[in-house]
Amino acid sequence: MASFDLESLLGGNRRALAKAITLVESTLPEDMQQAQGILEQILPHSGNSLRIGITGVPGVGKSTFIEAFGLHLIEQGKRVAVLAVDPSSPIAGGSILGDKTRMEELSRSELAFIRPSPSVGALGGVAQKTRETMLLCEAAGYDLILVETVGVGQSEYQVAGMVDFFMVLMLPGGGDELQGIKKGILELADALVVNKADGESENLANLTKQQYAGAMSLLRHMSFWTPQVMTCSALKLLNIDTVWEMIEDYNSQAQDNGSFSGKRAQQNRDWMHQLVNQMLQLKLNQSKEVAAIMPELEADVANQVVTPYTAARKIIDLI
Repeated sequence: MASFDLESLLGGNRRALAKAITLVESTLPEDMQQAQGILEQILPHSGNSLRIGITGVPGVGKSTFIEAFGLHLIEQGKRVAVLAVDPSSPIAGGSILGDKTRMEELSRSELAFIRPSPSVGALGGVAQKTRETMLLCEAAGYDLILVETVGVGQSEYQVAGMVDFFMVLMLPGGGDELQGIKKGILELADALVVNKADGESENLANLTKQQYAGAMSLLRHMSFWTPQVMTCSALKLLNIDTVWEMIEDYNSQAQDNGSFSGKRAQQNRDWMHQLVNQMLQLKLNQSKEVAAIMPELEADVANQVVTPYTAARKIIDLI
C-alpha cells in the first residue's frame, strides 16, 4: 500500500489533493480501504467551506458562469474548488473534461482546483465520490466548493442533497422552458439566475425574471429563505458580484438561525442511509446463495406461483 502524505494535503498541496481524490475514486479494495483511512483522519479538518450546487439547462453557459464566478471569488481572496457530477457519460468522465479547457483562466489560477467527475456508471457512485472529494477539498483549505451537475434529471436531486446553496441557471425567454423544467427542481432551488442578460437579450431576461419570480412565489418553501430570482451576464461580468452577495446573505442567515448546521447534519444522516442501501445491494449481488435461488424465484413470480413479496422475503432471509 503506497504511503500518503497527509501533511501536504492539509497544507493545501494540489498534487497531494489530486492523489487523495484518485484513491477515493478507485474501486480497488485496498485503495478504498486506504481512502477511508484518509477520510477518517481529515474529517476534523473538513466542513469549513461553503458548498454551492449549480445546475442549468444545456446551452445556459454554465462553464462561462462558473469561470466568471470562480474568478470573482478568487478576487475576494477565496480558494475555489470546482467538482462535477456527470452520471451521463461512462466514457472519459463526461463533458467537464471539455469544461476544464473552457475554464482556461480559472484552471490556471493557483487558488482554484478543477476536477472532472469520476467516470463511474451509476449516479449513486458518482455522488458518493463527489461527497468524499468535497471533504478532501475542504481539508486542503478550499473556502468554496462549486458542484456542477452535468447530467440532467436525477443528478440535480443528488447535488441539492450535498450542498448548502443550490442555484439553477436559466436562459432568457424561458416561458416555455418553465413548462419543461421540473417543478421539483424549482422547489429545490435557493435561487434562479437568468444568465446571458446582455445586449438584445437584456429586456427579455428581465421579463423572464418576472415570470420566474411569479412561478416561484406559488411554490411553498419550508424554510427561512425566500428563493431569489435575478439576472446576470457571465460573458460581460454583469451582476456576478450581486449573485455572490445574495449567497453570502443566505449563508449569514442560515448560520444565525442554526439551519446551516441542521441541514448538514441531516445530509450526513441521509448519506449514511444511502450507503447502507448500496452496501446491502452489493452484498445481495455477491451472494452465491442468492444467485443460486434467484432464477427459480424469478420464474415462480413470473408464473404467479408466489407473490413478489414472498420471493423478496426469501432472498432477504438468505442474508
